[in-house]
Amino acid sequence: MPKFSVRAPAGADLPQVATTPGRPGEIWIGLDTGGTFTDAVALSGERRILASAKALTTHWDLSIGLGEAIRAVLGALPAEVRREHISLVSVSTTLATNAVVENRFSPICTLLIGFDEQMLERSGLKRVGGVVVRVRGGHEATGEESEPLDEAAIDAAVRAAPQVEAFAVAGMFSVRNPSHERRARERIRALCDKPVTCSYELSSQLDAPKRALTAALNARLTPQIRHLLDALGEVLAAEGLSAPVMVVRGDGTLIRAEVALEYPVETVLSGPAASVVGAGFLSDLADFAVADMGGTTTDVAIVAGGRPIVREEGAELGGWRTMVKAIDVHTCGLGGDSEVFIDRDAHLRVGPRRAMPLSLLARRFPEVLAELRKLAASERLPAFAPRFAWRNPGRGAPAHLDRLEQRVWEALGASPRPLAEVARTAVGVEAARRLVDRGLVTLAGFTPSDALHVLGRQRDWNVEAARLGAAVLATEERNVRARGQADTPDGFAERTYQHVVREATRVVLECALAHDPGIEPHHGRWGPLGRLIEDIVAGRAFSGLLEAGMRLATPLIAIGAPADGYYPEVARRLGARLTVPEYAPVCNAVGAVAGVVSETCEVLVNQPALNLFRVHDPAGNRDFADAPAAIEEARRVSRELALAAARRAGASDPHVETSVTERRALAGANADFDYLAEAIVCSRATGRPASGRPP
Repeated sequence: MPKFSVRAPAGADLPQVATTPGRPGEIWIGLDTGGTFTDAVALSGERRILASAKALTTHWDLSIGLGEAIRAVLGALPAEVRREHISLVSVSTTLATNAVVENRFSPICTLLIGFDEQMLERSGLKRVGGVVVRVRGGHEATGEESEPLDEAAIDAAVRAAPQVEAFAVAGMFSVRNPSHERRARERIRALCDKPVTCSYELSSQLDAPKRALTAALNARLTPQIRHLLDALGEVLAAEGLSAPVMVVRGDGTLIRAEVALEYPVETVLSGPAASVVGAGFLSDLADFAVADMGGTTTDVAIVAGGRPIVREEGAELGGWRTMVKAIDVHTCGLGGDSEVFIDRDAHLRVGPRRAMPLSLLARRFPEVLAELRKLAASERLPAFAPRFAWRNPGRGAPAHLDRLEQRVWEALGASPRPLAEVARTAVGVEAARRLVDRGLVTLAGFTPSDALHVLGRQRDWNVEAARLGAAVLATEERNVRARGQADTPDGFAERTYQHVVREATRVVLECALAHDPGIEPHHGRWGPLGRLIEDIVAGRAFSGLLEAGMRLATPLIAIGAPADGYYPEVARRLGARLTVPEYAPVCNAVGAVAGVVSETCEVLVNQPALNLFRVHDPAGNRDFADAPAAIEEARRVSRELALAAARRAGASDPHVETSVTERRALAGANADFDYLAEAIVCSRATGRPASGRPP
C-alpha cells in the first residue's frame, strides 16, 4: 500500500490471524461463497462450531445459494440460540480469484496520468482490455508537479465511455503526491456515479505501470463483489439479521463490507486466505502446509510459527501480478468441478474452466439421462459431447449481445440441451462461454467429481450419469486418435483421477520448493530437479537401483469438499503426514470468522534537498529543517491514520505498534559521516472485529 496510505499491506510481520470469535453468548456466522458451493458455519464465543451447512452456489443469483446455506445453518442451531444472539456475519469468497484465473472481467476505463506509450506497453493494460486513455499531468519523484493535470481530457474520456462499469486512475509518482489522482476522481464523480479506483490507495511501490494494472484489476472486480454483498444483504434482511458484515481479504484479515466494495482487489485470494486461517483454527497447528481443493481451483499455502508466509512483491495468479500483498498462495485452475475434455492431440485435459458435474446435472434434471444413454451408445459423436447448457432461472432477455451470442441465447431454454445443438461451432461455444461469464447460462460436463462417482469414492449424486459421461469421453478420445479401442468408463475415470492427483501433488511440491532460495524454477524449468519432480508427482520410481524422493517436512492439511478423495494419495507421494479436519469441507467458512482486523499506514520521510526533510502526508507534503522533527511528525500521522483505518475497517478497540526503518547514505565517497536519505514510519493497528449489539 502507499507510504501514506490508509490501506494495509500484508508483510512479513503479518499478525497471527486467528482470534477468539467473540464474547460468551455471542454467535458469529461464517460464510464462504465458492465456485461450486456456498458454505456456512456458526461459531460460539467459546470457539465451538455449533452448526455447519452447504448449498450450491447459484452464480446467476447468489442470494439463492446464500439463503439456502444461511437458513440451513440457522435451522441446525441449538433451540436455545435466538437470532438476536448473532452479532457478526463474515464472508470469504473465491469470486474475485476465479474471475482473474478465468479472465472474466467487467468493462472499465483506465486513465493514465503522465504515462508515455512505453509505460503503457509495460503495464499490461492492453491485455486487461477496456478503454485506456492517457492524459497529461503527473508528479516528480520529490512530489512536485511535472505538468498541470489535463482536466478537459478527463471529462472527455468519461463522456466517451458510457458503457463502462467502473474507472481506474493511475498517475506518475502518485505515491509521493496523490493530488492529480484525487482530482481526477473528483472530475469522474462529477460526471457519473460509476466507482473509481485510485492507484495510490492500493500500493506503496514506485512502479507506476504495475500500480496502474492493480488499479485496473480493482475496478474490473468491483461489480463481482457488489453482486455478492448485495445478495448477502438481501438474505440477511429477509432472515431478520442485522449484524455487521465483514469480508476476508487476501492476507487473511477482515474488513467491513463497505470497505471491501471500494477495494475489491484485496479480496483476490480471499478464499485461500480464509482456508489458511480456518486450517490453523481447526488443527491447532502452528506449522503446516494447507491445500484447499474447491470446485474451480486448488490453492496451497505455507504457515510457519502461526503466521502465513506472504508474497512481498504482490499476489500473482492467472498470469497477473498485482501489487496487493497477500498470503503467498500457489493457485492452479484445478478443482472438483473442473471441466474434463480431450484436446486435438487426444490428450486428457482438466480445467481451468469449470462445469456443473454430470452427476449433479442428472440429479437436478433426470431427463438428461436419456440423452446421455443415446450418446454413450453412439459411435459417431456430435461435437462438444457430453456437454449441456441452459438458461439460468430468472434471467430476462439480456442487453448488448453480439449476433452470435444472441443466436445461442435464443436456442437455449430453461432445461438443459446438448451444447452441439445450441452452439454448433467452436466460435458458438465461445459465445456460450461468454454468456456463462455474464451469469446468464450454466454449462455442464464431465468433471473430477464425476470421476470419483465412477470409481465409487463419492456417491452424493447420480452415478449412472457420471459413468455415461466417462464412456462418451472415452469414445471421443478413441475417435480423435483414430485407432484402438475406447477405454472403459472405469479406466477413463481412473486416468482422470491420476491426472488430478499428479497436478495436485505438483502444486504442493512447487509451493514448498518456492520457499527455498535457489531452488525456484528458471523460465518454468527446474533444471536437474525436473526429472525427480516429474517422477514424484507421477508416483513413479526414480531409478531401478536408487531410491530417491522428497518428503514434506511439515504436516499437510487438506480441506475442501474433494479433499478426502484425492489427498491421501497426494500425501503418500510426498511422504507427508496428512490431516483432514472434521470440518474440512467448510473450513473456509470457519476461517471467515476466525480472523482479526489489521490496518497499516506507512509514511515516507525523505530529503529532496540538503537539510530539507519532507513528510509525504496524504493531507499534503510538509517540510522540516531537521530529521527528528520530521520523523516525529510522520509517527503522529501514521499512528492516527492506522487507527482511523482500523476503526473504519471494523476493529474494536485496536492497539497500534509503530516502527521506523531508516536508510542512510555517505555524505561523499571518502566521507566519515552519513546522513538520513529516507525513513519509512510504519504503524499497524490491530483489533478484533466489532460485533453488533450484545445478546
